[in-house]
Amino acid sequence: MSNIRPPAVAGSFYPDNAVTLAAEIDALLDDAGRRKPPLADEPLPKAVIVPHAGYIYSGPVAAGAFLRLRREMGTITRVLLLGPVHRVAVRGLALSTASFFETPLGTIPLDTEASKLLSELPQVIAYDPAHALEHSLEVQLPFLQRVLGPFSLIPLAVGDARPEAVAEVLERLWDGPETLIVISSDLSHYLPYETARRIDQDSVQTLLDLRLLLSHEQACGATPVNGMVVSARRKGLVPRLIDLQNSGDTAGDKSRVVGYASIAFYEGGYNG
Repeated sequence: MSNIRPPAVAGSFYPDNAVTLAAEIDALLDDAGRRKPPLADEPLPKAVIVPHAGYIYSGPVAAGAFLRLRREMGTITRVLLLGPVHRVAVRGLALSTASFFETPLGTIPLDTEASKLLSELPQVIAYDPAHALEHSLEVQLPFLQRVLGPFSLIPLAVGDARPEAVAEVLERLWDGPETLIVISSDLSHYLPYETARRIDQDSVQTLLDLRLLLSHEQACGATPVNGMVVSARRKGLVPRLIDLQNSGDTAGDKSRVVGYASIAFYEGGYNG
């Protein structure tokens, strides 16, 4: 196969051995099932917000949302994945020209036809440097491979863009239950534990009220998150908090923590 975007953070953010990686994800999903089990009548989410740190830190929180995608394996066959850029500045939203994204669990084909549709929008560009080392998208892929089975991917590295511009991208590929939207974002960064808890609870309530976040200090992925909020309003989606923790809860050090939340968005007025 040619034109593959290889993993950049395997071996650091998550295991680079396929067997070890699969076992770690399964353990995180099993633990999430014990702590935050899906309700009996809970439908598949249309969209999820999930964090993107190393699995030891944010994996338990992300797993709560990903667990909800495994209940009807085979229904979701396409994932629109948006996350903030951390290393390369971008104006707008950047597509990849790769044909596949690779993880230790295998390769994921990119939906080239969907990318062509998005490339017609002025806020969307093709820019591989934005993807080469970006972890905010990559760390979601092994989870998705484990819970969905085969699927195609439209990855977008999000830089400077207005919420309405992000929402336009989401709504161009909205489609039916076969299409899942995944927004990758952490919450506050490097605050004392109790301070972070207060700020993150306020930020989460803002999102549950479908109000826009004010700054990237509240969430590094505020731009794609705000775009999701705009679309959720237009489409009548109902958000539900799945889990809220920080690195002081998951990895122990409470002096400088990073906040993590998983939030699912449901169609049809479902609110659990």
